[in-house]
Amino acid sequence: MQIASKPLSSKLYRRACDLLAFDICSGALPVATRLTETRVAERFGISRAPARQALVELERLGLLKKAEGRGYDVLPVTREIGVLQTSGINDGLELQPRSSWEVIYPEVEIEVVSRTSLASWRINEVLLARHYGVSRTVARDVVARLQERGIVHKDGSARWCAPALTEKHINELYELRWVLEPLALEKAVPHLPGGLLAAFRANIEMTMASSEVRSEQLDQLEQELHVDLLRRCGNQALLRAVSLPQALLVAHHFLYRRTSGLFESEPFLPEHLKIVTRLERRDVAGACEALVQHLKVSRHRAMLRIRAVAETIEPADLPYLERL
Repeated sequence: MQIASKPLSSKLYRRACDLLAFDICSGALPVATRLTETRVAERFGISRAPARQALVELERLGLLKKAEGRGYDVLPVTREIGVLQTSGINDGLELQPRSSWEVIYPEVEIEVVSRTSLASWRINEVLLARHYGVSRTVARDVVARLQERGIVHKDGSARWCAPALTEKHINELYELRWVLEPLALEKAVPHLPGGLLAAFRANIEMTMASSEVRSEQLDQLEQELHVDLLRRCGNQALLRAVSLPQALLVAHHFLYRRTSGLFESEPFLPEHLKIVTRLERRDVAGACEALVQHLKVSRHRAMLRIRAVAETIEPADLPYLERL
């Protein structure tokens, strides 16, 4: 099929729509491929709002149809569609496609993690590939990333499992964290660039002063203290060990969004501030002690969040996830 061109629109949703239409018309997105707001947003690095607009427009053009459940399915192309020719354009709004596994990974991650508050789950790579219309290799890359993030592991039968966030499992992960993270913190301190702690403090204080704290802000603060700071420790073996129990940070990304009203104010904020303040005073031992205290009380709060979510969510069945 010949694909015509049309003038560039500056709107992000139009750019995403044009590129997706091009992929559909050229066959790069096969018939029956499932597209969701999250998948489109992650592919092009845009928010869900323009991604949603792009999908609605593609449905209007007859390139997509609303799928059962969530998302849209790609339809056979039966007529000429005018889309944007993107080669050679550089106006600061270019949308950069990601590799196949990166496109679907964020959606798979949240689908798996959200369900671990209810039970343990087995992941089937073949059905995962079929559900998203990707190759088995892409599905394997997605599962490998889940393993790297500490979300899944292989059971005794060499099958991929995502363990439930039970009290026993949470206790084990937090015990690892309060042993490993203070050691990483101590080793990281000599390598911290000037201004880093001041920036962390400013972010914490700004969030504490905010009348409405968003889950994205909490995610950022967790990332800054428990990942960005600790990764400067310089010990790669230690960092790999630290990253395993930090699968909890992925879970918190989901839990913060669903439990925003659980506490009157987010209790970890003053705890983070105490750690950063002691580091600024060069009281490394005090900062490590404050970090341990923070993790020990966070364990209880994590269970409160998990129980609250478990009482409210009823996730839809997914073919690649089997409840255990």
